[in-house]
Amino acid sequence: MRLFPQVPPRLVRVFADAPVYFVTFCTYRRRRFLAFAPVHDAFVAFAEHARDAQNVAVGRYVLMPDHIHLFVSGDPTFRLGRWIGMLKQVLAKAIVRRASAEPIWQRGFFDHVLRSDESYGQKWTYMRENPVRAGLAARAEDWAYAGEIVVIDRA
Repeated sequence: MRLFPQVPPRLVRVFADAPVYFVTFCTYRRRRFLAFAPVHDAFVAFAEHARDAQNVAVGRYVLMPDHIHLFVSGDPTFRLGRWIGMLKQVLAKAIVRRASAEPIWQRGFFDHVLRSDESYGQKWTYMRENPVRAGLAARAEDWAYAGEIVVIDRA
């Protein structure tokens, strides 16, 4: 039986530096808990702490009422799944809701490793226009729950 490494060798060559992930995760049953100032403030505080204490870069992001899109990158020790789990825990504390036995979060998350500047730009255009497509804002720049913590330069 041949054992394979966790990361295929070609990916180590392609992503010699830390990869940039495009991440999306949702609330359970798409409940609308997220597009509120306390949740946004908790998200920004978590991202700034990640930058300062963990060398994790949260780039552009958009908080929609029922899901979050973000770009994130970390050093070689960065573990995306664990980090997203911690982020979900922090945001859960900021979410105001009636007592319920239902979970706050849908299990798991979607992630995609970006391969080029073009990919970053395409994903950002999709993310930033999400509130407009959903009828929540007339223009993307009017949406209060979006921003950028760290400039992630893909050039």
